[in-house]
Amino acid sequence: MNWFEAAFLGLVQGLTEFLPISSSAHLFVVGKFLPSGADPGAAFTAVSQLGTETAVLVFFWRDIVRIISAWWGSLRGRVARNDPDARMGWLVILGSLPIALLGVVFQSHIESTLRNLWIVATTLIVFGLILAVADKVASQERDIKKLTLKHGIIFGLAQALALIPGVSRSGGTITAGLLMGYTREAAARYSFLLAIPAVFGSGFYELYKIFAKHEGAQGPFGIGETALATVIAFVVGYLIIGWFLKFISTKSFRPFVWYRICLGLLLFILLGTGVITS
Repeated sequence: MNWFEAAFLGLVQGLTEFLPISSSAHLFVVGKFLPSGADPGAAFTAVSQLGTETAVLVFFWRDIVRIISAWWGSLRGRVARNDPDARMGWLVILGSLPIALLGVVFQSHIESTLRNLWIVATTLIVFGLILAVADKVASQERDIKKLTLKHGIIFGLAQALALIPGVSRSGGTITAGLLMGYTREAAARYSFLLAIPAVFGSGFYELYKIFAKHEGAQGPFGIGETALATVIAFVVGYLIIGWFLKFISTKSFRPFVWYRICLGLLLFILLGTGVITS
């Protein structure tokens, strides 16, 4: 049964990682309704995200190679430091620092205290409403080439909020981008690029703990089951990236806002009536 559950959670991870609805919250909530009824755990979540982030590498491969080449060239003096791609390399690095630092400082709380469905339900609704406001008032005048150092750091701080289940990595960064006047597609693209160091860092750290300490995958799933979920997350995530970028080029985030609010309210009802526990 655990193999089926792991595969299903991999599907959920792939479907939700890039949408502003919080993949970590969905893995946590869905886990409650599977036969085992167990929390997949922070380690399973971090490792399965390696699959969806690998999908980002494949989807944006040309952009990523161009950015890294320009950034490296700027270090060697062969590319001007104000080159847009070289600047993007530095901005991704600087924007990744907040979530890396806060992730280390609050690791114990992230893996325990914050994994509470009352918190998840609250953040789903609150940050859904904030996304609605941002999408409504956004001027959408800036493209990704106009990204500044200040805005890159603000994006990074917004991404760090995703350490709280229910906030959403893409939702937090996209909301910040909209409030700063970036287009929906520009905010989403930078959100995807910004997530690469953070997700691979946390994912490989969890893998290190699994293999170096011979603990096996933490939570109800073993190494093989977690690997299966990661592969499924990669395939589904790759498909979702293309669809999502096309969707937001012509549509608003309203459907995701209503989804977040409805899911949060449903969780409050289920928790209040004792159908599920926090």
